[in-house]
Amino acid sequence: MSARIPLTLVTGFLGAGKTTLLGELLRDSLLADAVVLVNELGEVPLDHHLLRQVDEQTVVLDSGCVCCTIRTDLVDELRDLEARVHRGELPRFGRVVVETTGLADPVPVLATLMSDPMLASHYAADGVVCVVDGVNAPLQARRQPEWTKQVAVADRVVLAKSDLPGADPATAAALVRAANPACALIAADHGRVPAGELIGLGVLAADRRADEVRRWLDAVGDGTGHHDLGDHHLGVHALALRFDAPLDWTMFGLWLAMLLQARGDDVLRVKGLLDTGAAGPLVLHGVQHVIHPPAHLDAWPDDDRASRIVLIVRDIAKADVEASIAAFERTARAPVRAAAGRP
Repeated sequence: MSARIPLTLVTGFLGAGKTTLLGELLRDSLLADAVVLVNELGEVPLDHHLLRQVDEQTVVLDSGCVCCTIRTDLVDELRDLEARVHRGELPRFGRVVVETTGLADPVPVLATLMSDPMLASHYAADGVVCVVDGVNAPLQARRQPEWTKQVAVADRVVLAKSDLPGADPATAAALVRAANPACALIAADHGRVPAGELIGLGVLAADRRADEVRRWLDAVGDGTGHHDLGDHHLGVHALALRFDAPLDWTMFGLWLAMLLQARGDDVLRVKGLLDTGAAGPLVLHGVQHVIHPPAHLDAWPDDDRASRIVLIVRDIAKADVEASIAAFERTARAPVRAAAGRP
């Protein structure tokens, strides 16, 4: 497989409705060439889709999609998929969907996907979909740090169970918006969401990626403040930064690397459009310690050429981030000024 294969991560707290959503997605023809990795194949309602059993780990569905049980480490499973295709045990596939466990932290999965040389050469993180329970979201947001992190790193949040007794979709939506003001929030219709709204989020296509980043920037704001999520979100908040003058990419890259080295565990997501002096912007996208290779666009997606960055962080003040950038910029420029003053 020469082109990298897009991988979608489906996460959400225990009982949120991930399995129901996945069962509905498997009906969609957009996933006909996909491999779906699940923790327990028996939990997914597949009986009406089942075409043939390949082995104890794998079934092929009548839609063409392949479902595999995660029996070992996810990294090993992803590596094994390639080998199984070459051995003729699986058909060639064009997409991977991974359902995590309800208590899983999605960040290490994404970080491994982007940093492991073998995986990075074969797979690209296409997006994170988080399923939120419309009934139990207030309790989970207050008591479960995993809930907050799953929502905070998501590109799409699916609000499930809104039609059940006791559901409070307005409160659940407000909690999601507080934890991640930039994500797209989609209400499920009895567990159903069109697959086109959850896959193909633009990580492999620079123009789509720029549109996704711009939507994040527009949702968070122009950088005049931060979005405080309150005590129930354990210090997680969104920072919006804006720089009207072009950025020195080398300087900014060093600063970002130092920030992630020092506080990477507390920088959950980074997205931005940077003016580095070229005709088009540099698209920035990262998860905790790992930053996707920046993509350079030929033109800006809108008329605003200012550098704009969104960081979803935990217990990091906006003033501290801005002060550190300013200090690093002064340090980076000091040798140039000193040299200019010499005879």
